[in-house]
Amino acid sequence: MNADSRHRTGLTALVAIAAVLVVAALVAASPTVSALLSRLPPVSTPDRLPLLVGAVAALTATICAIVALARAARSRARGATLAKSFGTAPACGIRTSGLVARMNELRHDDASPVRLGRRYTVAVDDLGVAFWDGGGRRPRKVDAYPWREVRNIRADSVVMGSTVVSVLVLRVRRQKNSVEVPVVFAAPGIRRYALSDAAFFAIVRDWKARHRTALAAEGLEVPPLTAPIPVISAEMLAAQRV
Repeated sequence: MNADSRHRTGLTALVAIAAVLVVAALVAASPTVSALLSRLPPVSTPDRLPLLVGAVAALTATICAIVALARAARSRARGATLAKSFGTAPACGIRTSGLVARMNELRHDDASPVRLGRRYTVAVDDLGVAFWDGGGRRPRKVDAYPWREVRNIRADSVVMGSTVVSVLVLRVRRQKNSVEVPVVFAAPGIRRYALSDAAFFAIVRDWKARHRTALAAEGLEVPPLTAPIPVISAEMLAAQRV
């Protein structure tokens, strides 16, 4: 059993334990609930349906919240572990079908397909860009792109559902394949909305600077400078709304 399987099993066990605890709490509190219900005026069977639906919804929301907290803790632990190795703050990424498909196009013929969790970690250093998954204590490197394989880095946007989100696009050339790899970063928090505005463009500028520095150090051709990426501040947004 690999590390991912162990962590997935652990997460499943955690959810199961949480569900058992919730059910046990409901059972333990059943006398109190029954006493309270006995004081209420009698209701017909159809009127009890909303109560049943509400109880099921509350139980489902509790389990989903526990799962979200577990995933967030796992992502934070993985980022903290990688930060010690890379010396920089790794970014949390949001898995998209386009990202996994493009990464698989760059895989060697004998390599296993790329598998990413819903939230993964991407880290950069002087060597290149690396994608990580797995548990917090034992992250698993999914794939890595040395800076010499990266031809271009640019900011773009994609439509996810009904929302337009910012995306960093890596053009990677490996062997005879040249593929654009879209990376959507997650904002801090449990819900992990897509990162945008100044925080997003700060990552883009940092990756561009590291890319140019690494290529220059190896004596390779440095990509031409593009127009500066705007930094959108709260004051600028307020002025646009007026």
